[in-house]
Amino acid sequence: MPETTISTPIHDTVILGSGCAGLTAAIYTGRANLKPLVLEGHEPGGQLSITTLVENFPGWPEGVQGPDLIENMKQQATRFGAELRMAHLDAVDLTSHPITLRVGKETIHTRTLIIASGASARWLNLPSEQALIGHGVTSCATCDGFFARGKEIAVIGGGDTAMEEALFLTRFATKVTLINRSENFRASKIMLDRAMAHPQIEFLSNTTVEEVLGVEEKDVKGLRLKNRVSGAESILPVAFMFLAIGHIPNASAFKGMVDLDDDGYIKTTHNVFTTHNGTILPGVFACGDIQDRRYRQAITAAGSGCMAALEVEKYLEERGH
Repeated sequence: MPETTISTPIHDTVILGSGCAGLTAAIYTGRANLKPLVLEGHEPGGQLSITTLVENFPGWPEGVQGPDLIENMKQQATRFGAELRMAHLDAVDLTSHPITLRVGKETIHTRTLIIASGASARWLNLPSEQALIGHGVTSCATCDGFFARGKEIAVIGGGDTAMEEALFLTRFATKVTLINRSENFRASKIMLDRAMAHPQIEFLSNTTVEEVLGVEEKDVKGLRLKNRVSGAESILPVAFMFLAIGHIPNASAFKGMVDLDDDGYIKTTHNVFTTHNGTILPGVFACGDIQDRRYRQAITAAGSGCMAALEVEKYLEERGH
């Protein structure tokens, strides 16, 4: 479809999100001289911005602080001509050509769009929990499980993810207490049976976390729990609390325009006959946690950001831009 004639400049590409996926896409499209515009969004830097030590990102043998890794990627992207703007998307029309974005009072036009707005972890929204995120409170077992070596920890949740993470964490922790607010579990029978059979996992049902202890020390010292049936409160001494109650993909702005799965993740194409990381709309690509419900790692997000950027280059070249 030919572009509509407009008076304002048309960007070759705009990237929504400034986590590992978005910044990697910015580095690659910047090096391709596409002068990408990156809208940093509500959570600049994504989930790494609230992560402390990252030990599994290649190239950092001693590990790197999450915010430092993001800052380095930002500097690398701007070195290659990317423009980073502290702004979030208010409205979008993905069916127009060029694509139209509204950011505040400004209208932005772009030939291609890379959606890298990520997924936000679900939290209990306790003040003490929020104060200790990155200091013993985390939503990523594969990211932070190593730091729980030799310690007693808690996993919050009752679905398959909670069972998987509890089982994974038994590799490090001496004891895992799995806390579920209900008497019933949403997990599949096979996963529930596997977790219940593990000698290092103990279950607490009908239980809620009322407070995470250790705010003053900036280190989790335990949990204040409440039994929902009896009302009795107790203290569980643990050194880590892992949240496993799901993620919310930041895709509400695109509902009705691109294909979303039942949980709101953007569906992208992944086979040899079609464009990788593409959506059902021409010129619209997605990468990172917004379309990855399985791995959700910094390195896989960066990899998919690279893929989306290369597809943007190919898309524009084929259309003479």
